[in-house]
Amino acid sequence: MTESHGQAGADARGTDGDTKAGADGNATAGASDGDVTAGAGPAAQADPVPHPPAFAPDSLVLNRKLPLWYQVSQSLRASILGRPQDASARLPTEEQLAAHYGVSVLTMRQALKELETEGLISRHRRRGTFIEPRARRVSPVRLLGSVDAIVAQQSGEATTVLGHGPTAVPGDLAEFFPDCAEVTCYRRLRRDGESDEPTNWAENAVRPDIAARIDVTDLESWPMTKVLRDVVGVRISRITDTVEARLADPVTAELLQVPLLSPILHYTGVTYDEEGRVVDVARIRYRGDRFSFSVTVEAT
Repeated sequence: MTESHGQAGADARGTDGDTKAGADGNATAGASDGDVTAGAGPAAQADPVPHPPAFAPDSLVLNRKLPLWYQVSQSLRASILGRPQDASARLPTEEQLAAHYGVSVLTMRQALKELETEGLISRHRRRGTFIEPRARRVSPVRLLGSVDAIVAQQSGEATTVLGHGPTAVPGDLAEFFPDCAEVTCYRRLRRDGESDEPTNWAENAVRPDIAARIDVTDLESWPMTKVLRDVVGVRISRITDTVEARLADPVTAELLQVPLLSPILHYTGVTYDEEGRVVDVARIRYRGDRFSFSVTVEAT
């Protein structure tokens, strides 16, 4: 009985080590005061209010041959559309963003103005800049030679991988893969994140040695260009883009839920690595009522 009583007293008082821990502000469950603090009232038991993770824009390697504001706006656009759902809607300050991208505040301000015009963000004096819950429905296909522009264009939509696997090189792509007997083909359908309406569907023909390093689940979250560059590690040297008007074939009409032979935008993007090899040929069919085509020509 004596030993039992002594043990109970030790639990109630806590050891010297427990007492010291409590004095330092890290009270343990062994100390009576710590027990009262940890489990006394409802306020002590309430879970802390979770704070959304801060918005973190992607990194960017600037190309001095292209307008800096444009590159920054497209990189930030891709970060906004590809952000986690629980991320904060508030952007860092102009000064913080300018330091992150390595540009002037004036350049950053011009980039933010572009995104504000597009309807992706709203800016409020003394309150800050916030991501808009709903982006503009009509998304422009803009071509200025930036890889980040391609990533931005393809980000922010719910993607379903329809299928993938090796196939003989299609005849119309033979010129791009002269040293390959086959390519790995990926078929994906993208939907609007809010309305669930199909917006475009894509076919990617990828070199087999590159495809072997792709995790298909990544394509449900990120565009192929981002997966190739940021996940697989392909050093992309350039992407050649072609956009043309076509009529919806039966497959496209069914996937995009548009009438047969209705107008669509047909995009072809050929991605080259630093060795000059074609690593990916993307063919994307956009709904004509959801996208416009825009090209900016800068005076030199």
